[in-house]
Amino acid sequence: MAYLRRLVADDVPAFALVRTPLGYVLLDRAGMASLVLRIEGSVPWARPDLLSRLARGQTAVQQAAQTDVRRLAMARTLPRGLAAMLRKHLPQGTTYLNTGHSNLTDRVLQAAQGLGGRIGVFVHDVIPLEFPQFQRPETVEPFRAKMRRVQACADVIICNSADTLHRAGQVMAQWGTVPEGIVAHLGTDLTTPQPDMLPDDLPPSGPYFISVGTIEPRKNHALLLDVWDAMGADAPTLLICGARGWNNAAVFARLDGRTDTRVIERAGLSDGAVAALIAGSCGLVFPSFAEGYGLPPVEAAALGVPVVANDLPVIREILGNIPVYLPAHDRYLWEKTLKDMAEAGQQGREKVQFQAPGWSQHFNTVLRSL
Repeated sequence: MAYLRRLVADDVPAFALVRTPLGYVLLDRAGMASLVLRIEGSVPWARPDLLSRLARGQTAVQQAAQTDVRRLAMARTLPRGLAAMLRKHLPQGTTYLNTGHSNLTDRVLQAAQGLGGRIGVFVHDVIPLEFPQFQRPETVEPFRAKMRRVQACADVIICNSADTLHRAGQVMAQWGTVPEGIVAHLGTDLTTPQPDMLPDDLPPSGPYFISVGTIEPRKNHALLLDVWDAMGADAPTLLICGARGWNNAAVFARLDGRTDTRVIERAGLSDGAVAALIAGSCGLVFPSFAEGYGLPPVEAAALGVPVVANDLPVIREILGNIPVYLPAHDRYLWEKTLKDMAEAGQQGREKVQFQAPGWSQHFNTVLRSL
């Protein structure tokens, strides 16, 4: 969304390519601006049209979005006509910028190459290839195929950290020449804490720690549950804010089987509510095994909240010595550290001083590279 807003505000000609179940849609700047208003909620989505309703497996919101992008389009085509549509409507030498891990297909990348401009791809991480045990089994090989196409077709890869760039380079070097790479730390859209958005039973009445993010194996919630089991009845509260993910049946069973209130699981809270919970906590706990960037610790530090994290290179790159770093498997050390922090409480904690990276520097770095 940050990229969409930035390109709409720029004075350089900009276009957006949207894939739908029926093919591809091309938006000009006016169409992109109208799409931003709908995503932000300033303008309501349209009622789904017949074509959208005929598409299988689509939610009502997806149907409405597809209806609107077709109405806003400067051009659209079936998949086989993509290259011809781009050649007809885009200037020769147009740069193609892919900001996610989607649409990295031969069809799209070859069509972009046909424009004669540079191709830039944002690589957020290569975790599926480094830690396949944390992924859905069926997702690993498709991700590998995407990264191989990026290695073969991209002129520049944009990474959110030097650690990600290093890891992506190691992976791609197995297949041939590694594209030029740049590092652009993600900007942070800090959310103002909104305690009035919290449900009546939150925040917990006593001291608590908070974990933010999808409940998946890579995030290592199992360690946190081990720590809280070991701390016993006098433990502070552990507040787990995030939706349930995949391949995590054992952790889900432990959460479902708890009869105490020392561990609270909550999903679907607003950003303002989560920010309020982070701000009121004794600290954010982040024992993740692997990250491309690690946004929750950055957001917590920006709110002045202590962070306890696994000692990952990317966390040190962004936050330096601000977090308390603990090994991801050392239950005893986590238990002792969190007990000490809980006893000190909010009043006894040292205020974290941290200025989160901004989007301005991010875009200056990225757009200069293209």
